Amino acid sequence: MEKGRLVRVVASPAIIFTDLDGTLLDHDSYSYESARPALEALRTQGIPVVFCTSKTRAEVEAIRRDLDNRQPFIAENGGAIFIPADCFPFPVPAGKARGPYQVIELGVEYRQVVATLRRAASTSACAVSGFHEMSVADVARRCRMSLQAAARAKQREYDEPFEILTDNPTAVCSLFERIEEEGLTWTRGGRFHHLRGRHNKGNAAQILTELFRRQRPETITVGLGDGPNDISLLEVVDVPIIIPARHGRGLDEGAGMTVAAHPGPRGWNQAVLHLLGRA
Repeated sequence: MEKGRLVRVVASPAIIFTDLDGTLLDHDSYSYESARPALEALRTQGIPVVFCTSKTRAEVEAIRRDLDNRQPFIAENGGAIFIPADCFPFPVPAGKARGPYQVIELGVEYRQVVATLRRAASTSACAVSGFHEMSVADVARRCRMSLQAAARAKQREYDEPFEILTDNPTAVCSLFERIEEEGLTWTRGGRFHHLRGRHNKGNAAQILTELFRRQRPETITVGLGDGPNDISLLEVVDVPIIIPARHGRGLDEGAGMTVAAHPGPRGWNQAVLHLLGRA
C-alpha cells in the first residue's frame, strides 16, 4: 500500500491512532461532537481507536469512559502505553501489571523531568513556568477547562508541560541545549512545550502496532494529528493525516501525508468517513 494514500480501509483490518486536543477534540471546547458519525462508523466496523496524546492517564481515562472506548492508549507524548489486561491473548512484552492495565513505560519519572527543567532553566537564565508550579486553578484558567479536568491534567507521570516566559532567543536556545545535554528532549504541543525522555508518540505507536499485528499481520495503521508532537506518529503509520490547526501555524504537509479539509473534530470526521468509503 502506498504510504499516505487515502485508501478505503473498510475491507481491511485497521487501527486508528489519534491525537486528542485540536484533532479529535476541538481546541477550544474539548468537544468531540462533530466526530460522532465517524466514531460510530468505526465502532460498527470493529476498528480500534487508540488515543495517542500528551494528556495524562487520568485525562484519557475520563474520555474513554465518556466514549466507551476500551482500547489501549498512549499517554503523555509516548511516556507510557496502557493496555487493558484482556486486550491481547498473549503476554505483553515488558508490560508491568498496574490496576486494570499492562503498562509499557518508555518515559522517565516525572520528578526527574521536573528537576531537569529547573536546572536547565537556571543554568540557561531562561524563565519558564511548568505545570508543577501551577495550581489547579492556574491550569484551569490557562487551558480553559473545568477545575476537575485541570486536576486530572496535573496528574503527570512522565511529561512536563511548560511555558517559556522570555522572548530572548539566546536564552531559549540555551534552555533547549541544556535539556539535551541532560539526556531529555522537548517538543511542542498545542498549548505548551513539553519536556520528556527520549521517547515519543511514534515509538509507542510502533510497539502497539507490533502487538496488534501479532494477531492480524495485514493490519493497516492510520494516524491523525495537528501539532509538532504528532510528527513522530505521522511518520510511522501507513496512512498519515494532518488535521489543520485552528490557531497558529499548523504542520507542513510531508511526503505521503494528506491534510484534512477542516480543523479539529470536523476535519477528523470527514477524513475518517472518507477512509471508510462513507464520504
